[in-house]
Amino acid sequence: MDVASKWYALKVINGQEKAIKKNFETELERQSLRDYVTQVLVPSQQVYQIRDGKKQVKERSFFPGYILVCADLSNKRVMHVLRDIPNVLGFLGSRSWGNNQPPVPLREKEVEKILARLDESGSAAVSLEKLFVVGEMVKIIDGPFGGFSGSIQEIFDERKKLNVTVKIFDRDTPIELSYTQVERAL
Repeated sequence: MDVASKWYALKVINGQEKAIKKNFETELERQSLRDYVTQVLVPSQQVYQIRDGKKQVKERSFFPGYILVCADLSNKRVMHVLRDIPNVLGFLGSRSWGNNQPPVPLREKEVEKILARLDESGSAAVSLEKLFVVGEMVKIIDGPFGGFSGSIQEIFDERKKLNVTVKIFDRDTPIELSYTQVERAL
């Protein structure tokens, strides 16, 4: 990142982040302004959810409705390109495009936290969309105890494991299972 470039949070219509990023990058290339914008990020992570006994992976945004842009806004054409992209609402901290105040850049510590979170989520395993709760009933869908139901006694987030108590031969038996081996009992 050069000295003039700073990170800004751009407010956008929720759910349109990827399309806006693509439109912005295309327009920067078309107008030869790529030198003024070093990075455009939609902070997201992959999460899984279990539906009908099957694991589905999807991407979820860390900050729905925001795109992070590392740019040198000294060239007013970059601002005009941003302003002309559909579904872009303005910069975080600005009321609208109409005021003449320059946008407020993000603090370096904030950016470092966000980038660290992105690095962490990129290298870590896929995370679960909805966390489990102690005492919740779950159905085991994988492994030797498939088909059994039980109650969550402990949750080990760092290992992505659960301690589930299952009745086997009329006795409560604790079993350690991974998040992917269970689903919520309906």
